[in-house]
Amino acid sequence: MTKLSIEPVTRVEGHGKVTLSFDDSGKLDKVNFHVVEVRGFEKFLEGRYIEDAPIFTPRICGICQVSHHLASAKAVDNVFGVKIPETANMLRNLMQQASNVHSHALHFGMLASPDLMFPTTDDALKRNLLGVAGENMDMIKDSIAMRKVGQTIVQKVGGRAIHPVTAIVGGQSKPLTEEERDELLTLSDNLVETAERTLNVGKEMVENLKEKDLMNLGYFESYHMGLVNNGAQDIYEGNIRVVNSEGKIEYEFDPAEYANYITEGVRPYSYLKFPYLTEKGEGEGKGAYRVNTLSRLNVCDKMPTPIAQKYYEEFVKTYGKPAHQPMLFHYARLIELLSSSELIRKFLEDDKIVDTDVRAEVDPKNITGEGVGCVEAPRGTLIHHFKTDDRGIINDTNLVVATVQNNPAMDIGVQKVAEKYIKTPEDAKPHILNHMEMVIRAYDPCLSCATHTIGEEPKMLSMDVCQGGKLIKTL
Repeated sequence: MTKLSIEPVTRVEGHGKVTLSFDDSGKLDKVNFHVVEVRGFEKFLEGRYIEDAPIFTPRICGICQVSHHLASAKAVDNVFGVKIPETANMLRNLMQQASNVHSHALHFGMLASPDLMFPTTDDALKRNLLGVAGENMDMIKDSIAMRKVGQTIVQKVGGRAIHPVTAIVGGQSKPLTEEERDELLTLSDNLVETAERTLNVGKEMVENLKEKDLMNLGYFESYHMGLVNNGAQDIYEGNIRVVNSEGKIEYEFDPAEYANYITEGVRPYSYLKFPYLTEKGEGEGKGAYRVNTLSRLNVCDKMPTPIAQKYYEEFVKTYGKPAHQPMLFHYARLIELLSSSELIRKFLEDDKIVDTDVRAEVDPKNITGEGVGCVEAPRGTLIHHFKTDDRGIINDTNLVVATVQNNPAMDIGVQKVAEKYIKTPEDAKPHILNHMEMVIRAYDPCLSCATHTIGEEPKMLSMDVCQGGKLIKTL
């Protein structure tokens, strides 16, 4: 038996690999996507006070930090049964949109653009950021500029750019001042224009994949999931909607009810779980579903902003609804980048954003014992679920992370590429192996975000617990 591996998968957050096995006759036998790290945050949070969760969870990731911060904050608000003030809600939403801009600009400009610009080259020295800069430096500069706007807003609203701290139980720990609002308005003055220019560049790059017969890399049909707010795409609040492979609404439910619809499966070759729709069963053609930008466009009826709506309508007219091609996640990501840019301007231009009423009164004894918080992380639907004792100490945590929910799709996707292009080990040319990575990168996975618990397998993981330099026990 012959084995090949792509290790590590590059231009993603976290550590993963792809393995290809060939039988004794040299024919392709098995292909899998493996995630080879464990973070364990679900366990780390046990024994902590619930109000500390929004401080700990941004440490899960330096890219999706705001989404983890806000999902936890929403869950904590629900544990205490408190409704936050309007301005606090606006500030959190502004922070969420800014994080979306920073993440989408980073992914397109730095991680995805080499795939879109050089999809068939075997020259790895060209298929990278420097190669892209040599062809279109202005696009790289625009991506950096948009990311700067996003991260600056997060820093002003969230207190820190990487690990925000201001979303606390009952609202926000500080308001946005007039001076800060004016600074951010000036900084973001060209944001919408830059996002639209980037969208048009990216749209052309994605459409060029058709000419190279690469639009259907990793293609399969599935369910799609995302938040909607009165039918509109929304990355901050709303109900979770699931549509089937034909676009029909299968479910729509409050995020607090997620456990009635989603089961997290495990497999022996990856630390990452394999979620599926419980009622439909596990696997391709059954309950496998996808999240992230394309899925959000597939489940919504409209975009929340006018310019993004124009491109959304063009997208649907061109590719249909629902669209299932993984490469279209890039296109959808840029439509969302534009929408978040428009919303940033809308929030900053609203005088309510500088109101000082940003925290509701909280009764520390009013502990319900359970809370669920949900937002759309840049990579898809993110759910934080905490249970506490009557003192507010966490005794159970479940983090349903976006990348986890796309794990089955990435696993299926690399299998589809291998089945189409690789019959024997000799077929595994560098650009063909890169096609497998292209499918993974289309989902913009954050593997570090996702591996917080494991199931029954693999069983080789252990953890030593020490105190004062002495081994207490092994988990």
